[in-house]
Amino acid sequence: MKTTFVTAAVFLFACKSPAPAETPQNIAVKQAPEESYQKSIDDSAKKMLERGRDIFRDESFGSEQFWGDKLRLHEVIAGEKHGGTGQGLTPRTALALGLRVDFGRVPSALGDVIKGGTLSFDDAENTNNLLKHDAVVGVKAFYEGDRMVSVGITCALCHSTTDDNFGKGIGRRLDGWPNRDLDVGKIVALAPNLKPIAELLGVDVATVKKVLESWGPGKYDAELLIDGKAFRPDGKSAATLIPAAFGLAGVNLHTYTGWGTVTYWNAYVANTQMHGVGTFFDPRLDDAKKFPVAARAKTGHARPKVDHVTENLAALHFYQLAIPPPKPPDDSYDKRLAAQGQALFNGKATCARCHVPPLFVEPGWSMHTAEEIGIDDFQARRSPDERYRTTPLRGLFVRAKGGFYHDGRFATLGDVIDHYDRHFKLGLTENEKTALANYLRSL
Repeated sequence: MKTTFVTAAVFLFACKSPAPAETPQNIAVKQAPEESYQKSIDDSAKKMLERGRDIFRDESFGSEQFWGDKLRLHEVIAGEKHGGTGQGLTPRTALALGLRVDFGRVPSALGDVIKGGTLSFDDAENTNNLLKHDAVVGVKAFYEGDRMVSVGITCALCHSTTDDNFGKGIGRRLDGWPNRDLDVGKIVALAPNLKPIAELLGVDVATVKKVLESWGPGKYDAELLIDGKAFRPDGKSAATLIPAAFGLAGVNLHTYTGWGTVTYWNAYVANTQMHGVGTFFDPRLDDAKKFPVAARAKTGHARPKVDHVTENLAALHFYQLAIPPPKPPDDSYDKRLAAQGQALFNGKATCARCHVPPLFVEPGWSMHTAEEIGIDDFQARRSPDERYRTTPLRGLFVRAKGGFYHDGRFATLGDVIDHYDRHFKLGLTENEKTALANYLRSL
């Protein structure tokens, strides 16, 4: 009887005890069996690269609301026949202003004419034809039938060029290369209505034109509409050289004076310089003493109802980081001297202290005071951190036109080397300087 009672008690206890918990299942098990997570990464990378390329080349971010709707720039481009004014922008004038033609997008019939050398460069009809096929690099024209109704711009306007394979300014597209022939100021000055810029700066239209025409080819002032400083203390233009958009993988800060990361600068430019329509937040621009124009316009607090910028930033960033620095032609430097120069770069000349191989920029916060590098602080003081960024060196041969440093103050690499030789008291011989220049050209 006692045994039976104990057995029953055990049975009842077992019935009342909770069932053992199921072993937690790894969430990865729920991944579709026909797909691995690695495949999803690979697929995402491919899609991001392709979409980023399309954004870089063709996305206007809604900038047509400024360049077309407000400045009416499309009117002088189109000409009277296509809803504008005057004869329109001829291919000759467009190319002289530094605009580029992507031959890969030129319609076949017109392409045959170009290859045959019989294109009429003085007929604006040809410009309109190219624009309708998105063949003018960085310019996004909008048509209703045969009438051009607006125009916007893309990243490629300043940061792509061509290999000139079919004539000056006509060829295969080279994304990431700075267009050092592009005269942005002169192009903007063509606009029939510059009042929006004048009102933003608090000056008259004549002053705006004077500033724009002072920039010259290959230069642009990305801080003018932030601080209103159009000229340096020495009277020269405050515009800086258009930077490269290649070789940015592993590089933390974008542009000459830092400001922020590559993707920050994309948002900054898309919203404040290209005049796209998007969300942009930077409370640093509320400093009315340092950034009077931006503070007055509340530039750092853009929150439109419709955002054409933000959804494009991730893929754009992905594509930019994928653009490698171009390799210099083998005949552009002496290999023996370059090898000697490399030893100097890493040794006596101490270049590698800041330009750390293989990035050729310091990992981390690569910023320096003007005093450290031996130049004036005008441009540095226009930025939040008031310093200059260490510029990556690969692909220097692409950036030689217009000079070196942010404003092109040094005409040649030899001038740059001479400056640092004096500033750091390196004691380089002329032969060593030549070797070092050859190494820099080889990067």
